[in-house]
Amino acid sequence: MGSFRPGDPRQVQDLFEQIAPRYDLLNDLLSLGQHRLWKRQAIAWLRPRPGQILLDLCCGTGDLALVMAAAVRPGGRVIGLDAAAAPLRLAAARAALQPWLPLQWLQADALATGLDAGMAHGVTMAYGLRNLADPGAGLAEVLRLLRPGGRAAVLDFNRADATKLQGRITARVQRLCLRGVVVPAATLAGLREHYAYLEASLERFPTGAALVEQALELGFRQARHRPLAGGLMGLLELQA
Repeated sequence: MGSFRPGDPRQVQDLFEQIAPRYDLLNDLLSLGQHRLWKRQAIAWLRPRPGQILLDLCCGTGDLALVMAAAVRPGGRVIGLDAAAAPLRLAAARAALQPWLPLQWLQADALATGLDAGMAHGVTMAYGLRNLADPGAGLAEVLRLLRPGGRAAVLDFNRADATKLQGRITARVQRLCLRGVVVPAATLAGLREHYAYLEASLERFPTGAALVEQALELGFRQARHRPLAGGLMGLLELQA
């Protein structure tokens, strides 16, 4: 395993500061571009409309926020928030090419955003919940930020249920992909430890069923977890 410790806010921030310049290229290569389709499915659950205020937590280089910003015009706004500065600089540079998009970038902790309660019609988080020190607290902050009836979409790797045969098969395929494809490819880019971190972070991540249960206990009115990519990824669909 790599030397980055899952759940350690400083180490996770350092990881994303370091991989930011090659993050988008590696995502495209390693998913064969499929991550863009998964993110579109997350946005589809939000049903963004003109005039809405949307929030993209752990926004990284801003691909989700850019798409959503086009959907909330006119009169709406999208705030992209991330703890790491390097991805935000790349996001701002991308947004500068489309200055008509209503975008705002904010460097902050997704567990303590400092934003007003009930300010968002919708919230997205792609590949961020798993990296938080406390995923449950992350879901609680999402609920706090949403206005009643607002929707949230949380996209991430799927932690397969090892108590079921299908889950064990999925987990094995996932490990083979990470160890046999992802880490070797990242090694060529000089990022072996950064991507070896993925498997370690997944080991502490709740299953889809556990995330649904936790979300309902927190007070979400609706929660559903949809496996994507044959169960390798998962989309948690929430409504406040």
